[in-house]
Amino acid sequence: MRRFLRGFRYAWAGIVAAVRTERNFRFHLCAAAYVLWFSQYYTFTSVEYALLALCIGGVMALELVNSAVERAVDKPDVAHWRAAGSAKDMAAGAVLVFSAAAVVVGLCLFGDWNVLCRIMKLYTGNLPAAAALLLSAVLAVLFIRGRKPKDI
Repeated sequence: MRRFLRGFRYAWAGIVAAVRTERNFRFHLCAAAYVLWFSQYYTFTSVEYALLALCIGGVMALELVNSAVERAVDKPDVAHWRAAGSAKDMAAGAVLVFSAAAVVVGLCLFGDWNVLCRIMKLYTGNLPAAAALLLSAVLAVLFIRGRKPKDI
C-alpha cells in the first residue's frame, strides 16, 4: 500500500515539475481555466461537462507525455539524434492532434451565438467584470511566460 501511495506522490511531483518548467503546460492550464470560467454562462448537461473534462484532461495528459519524451531523448548520442528528433516531433504531433479535436468540441459546445453575445455585453457593459477579465489575462500571460528554468 505504501508503494502504491508513493506513486501518487511521484505523479504529483511530475505535474508540479511541468508547471514550473513547461510553458506549453502552463498555457494549457490557463486555457482550461478560461474554458471552465466561460462554461458558467452556458447550461451544459453533465455529459457536456464530462466531454469538457475529457478534452482538458486529454490535452494536459498528452502535454505531460510530450514533455517526458522531450526530456528522455534530449541530448542523445550521435547515433540516435535523428530518432530522438522524430520521437519529439511525434509527441508534439499527438498534442496537436488532440488539441485540434478539443477545439472542435469547444466550437460545438460554445458556438451558441446568443450566449456569446450575452457574454460580450456582460463584459463590455460592466467595468468591474471587464477589469477582472483584463486582470486575469495579464496574470495568465505572466504565469505562462514564467521564468527561464535552470537545466534539469
